Amino acid sequence: MTAATTTPGSAPRSVSRPIPRPSPLPRPRPSPVALDLGGRTALVTGAAGGIGRACAVRLAAAGAKVRAVDRDGEGLDALAAHSAGLGLAGAVEPEVLDLTDLDAAEAVAAGADILVNNAGLQLVRPIEEFPPDVFHTVLTVMLEAPFRLIRGALPHMYAQGWGRIVNISSVHGLRASAFKSAYVSAKHGLEGLSKTAALEGAPHGVTSVCVNPGYVRTPLLERQLADQAEAHSVAEDRVLAEVLLKDSAIKRLIEPEEVAEAVLYLCTPQASFITGTSLALDGGWTAH
Repeated sequence: MTAATTTPGSAPRSVSRPIPRPSPLPRPRPSPVALDLGGRTALVTGAAGGIGRACAVRLAAAGAKVRAVDRDGEGLDALAAHSAGLGLAGAVEPEVLDLTDLDAAEAVAAGADILVNNAGLQLVRPIEEFPPDVFHTVLTVMLEAPFRLIRGALPHMYAQGWGRIVNISSVHGLRASAFKSAYVSAKHGLEGLSKTAALEGAPHGVTSVCVNPGYVRTPLLERQLADQAEAHSVAEDRVLAEVLLKDSAIKRLIEPEEVAEAVLYLCTPQASFITGTSLALDGGWTAH
């Protein structure tokens, strides 16, 4: 920057002045990803099988104390035994709970540092044949219960200035498929809930993210194959290739353990800037 100055009887001359520089903004110092969740309490719903089971085991292996919630008591016992066999005895605490009991869902989340909303159910039917009671149950378990769980967890998270909410959404939270009105509605609603929690939680050190896998090798998937075959009028042995993986660039199912690794990363200090978004693990489905 220059400025003109004059003296009596002389022509103006320019004087150089340094351009003021703003103070640098603080920046985080990158470090290796920390996978140590020692001292943290994690709550995982739908933990008796599939993605929930994989997340419970992975978070426990990273040092978290895991409250494993499911209505399947036998599945939770098997999870606890499996964890003990991995040297994680006592790290997974089974909690038998039906998430349609919304007051109990909110209460069980109190004191959680990490919340993984995973529980879900599926029915494949055309809208005109879809049972209204099942539609209601799907939205209760997959949208209203996550709201109540987040509501129960936030006071503790806010008080300590740290928290992680990971919502297991789906590619169906970003794209629709025919014959899945309840599931798609619930997942689209979960996306909105997650974003709202991210905006409200940001000043308190709490992040909220959706993880959006494509079709995962789980019992939930296996149970819908016959319904998919009927709805799409194809043989059951052709459902995987012709229906489920039709829009995926990578022609395979994703494994629950792959989803669990993404969930774990989102719980690390290095993921503190990832919030209010959706992490697609869909094999390229949403690239279309």
